[in-house]
Amino acid sequence: MSASMRDDLLAAGLFVFDRAGFEAATVAAIRAKARASNGSFFHVFGSKKELAGALFLEVLRHYHAAVLAALDPVPDTEQGIDRLIRAHLDWVVSSRREARYLFEISRSEWGEDVRDAQRAQNARLAEGIERWRAPLVAGGELLPMTPVTFISQLIGPAQIFCRAFLSGRDRADPRSEADTLVACAIRALRPPDRINKQ
Repeated sequence: MSASMRDDLLAAGLFVFDRAGFEAATVAAIRAKARASNGSFFHVFGSKKELAGALFLEVLRHYHAAVLAALDPVPDTEQGIDRLIRAHLDWVVSSRREARYLFEISRSEWGEDVRDAQRAQNARLAEGIERWRAPLVAGGELLPMTPVTFISQLIGPAQIFCRAFLSGRDRADPRSEADTLVACAIRALRPPDRINKQ
């Protein structure tokens, strides 16, 4: 089976899950959107759940690539904080359907089958961020904290605006808060005597 059929089914799955939610989505609706036969679907994916897991990993990979691209070329401390937050916000807005799937629709109970692959992808993202962050912590440019705490302080506040945007509770573009989110993250992540002193 061609890679294009797999891609077509993933795109159709994303569309149908976004419209109907995971529970209400059917293989028939996904096949119809992809213009795929029953045999073609089940040749590529064993079930709707399997397609959902593969889609989750594909979307996660795209998100991680967008975030890591913000660190190339390697930025200084405040520039890196700025770029990472804006990369997250830009991806959520420009890839809204994918972001809704990643942050709003996906569910842990059907993600068990891809948990190891998810951990591996998350580890690659963490390693990419640590290559930039660790020397800055060692040099006193960033406060020492665990990688998880760092990400929660960096992306967590932005994610509050993004979730409201993705759910439709707030129609405002979350990028409108970027300057404030960056300023707050700098204050949370940098030693006070290093802020704006580069």
